[in-house]
Amino acid sequence: MIKNYELYINEISKAIKINKLNSLKNSSILITGANGMIASCIVDVLNYLNETENYNAKIYIMVREKNKILSRFINYANVIVVEQDVTQKILLNEHIDYIIHAASNSHPKAFVEDPVGTMLANFIGTNNILEFAINNKCKRVLYVSSGEVYGQGDKDLEFFNEDYLGKLNLISFRSCYPVGKLAAETLCMSYTKQYGIETVIARPCHCYGPTQTENDSRVSAQFINNVLNNKDIIMKSNGSQIRSYCYVVDCAIGILTILAKGENMQIYNVANNNSILSIREMAEIIAKKNNKKVIIDLPSDYEKSGFNTVTKSVLNGKKLENLGWKPIFDFEHGIEETLKIMSEDKNKIC
Repeated sequence: MIKNYELYINEISKAIKINKLNSLKNSSILITGANGMIASCIVDVLNYLNETENYNAKIYIMVREKNKILSRFINYANVIVVEQDVTQKILLNEHIDYIIHAASNSHPKAFVEDPVGTMLANFIGTNNILEFAINNKCKRVLYVSSGEVYGQGDKDLEFFNEDYLGKLNLISFRSCYPVGKLAAETLCMSYTKQYGIETVIARPCHCYGPTQTENDSRVSAQFINNVLNNKDIIMKSNGSQIRSYCYVVDCAIGILTILAKGENMQIYNVANNNSILSIREMAEIIAKKNNKKVIIDLPSDYEKSGFNTVTKSVLNGKKLENLGWKPIFDFEHGIEETLKIMSEDKNKIC
């Protein structure tokens, strides 16, 4: 929850000064899944540009339950809330220039409890969005995929480039997420080939930040909640898995950079090459910010069923950097800002 909103907006301001997005001015942008961690931050960034740089963007945000999002963006003048499930035909009767499709379950508990819904929101939802884009003569659709599509990499691989084909367990229900994302990527490419609609794809790595949702069951979100609640961090593994991380503000601006500058039918990793660490290292950095300990506890069978078992998931963000994107928060800085923004007393943390 964003308790220190001014500090959060100050972080957006710093990132915007380095990353210019002028080509999206005076446009209408539809963002699906706008109550999610990344998509809600994209809305915040666009609203900041409207308020400070005369961006004049009309922002449509699509969510399944309108009441859950109204208070979040209540003071945003150019934001229009659209209540719509993307797995149904899109009924919006407005012209849209750009679409960012981010509607999807995106955390382990949801994969365990709703694997069917996870796949459908990605594949059927993406089909509905692309059909709407064609009928609406949209300029471009950006699909928010995931770094999980790479699966388990070769043992000695340093990092995942966008053309790498990893290994996915196609018969595991846990694969509902990466397989659903990968199928939707192929659908985007197919629509571009057959119908000419421009599509670009973003593959975010493991993101974290103050826009995390209350029900987020990812380990980074749980560790952050532990520290905010003055508790030790309980780790359900030895933490040896290595991951790329990206602060949510950097990620949101990276996605907008892809929308504005990315090449049609291209895929871009969204990953900070200066934020690569093990889950154990991540836990220790977060715990240290409030003088807490990291305790290892055996997971239950239910908890293990939602785990991402990939041992190393490091994404190369160079292709996105070549578009002019510059992430400004390394992991320690990003965590420090996250805890301050989410804390009741920002002077108590860090």
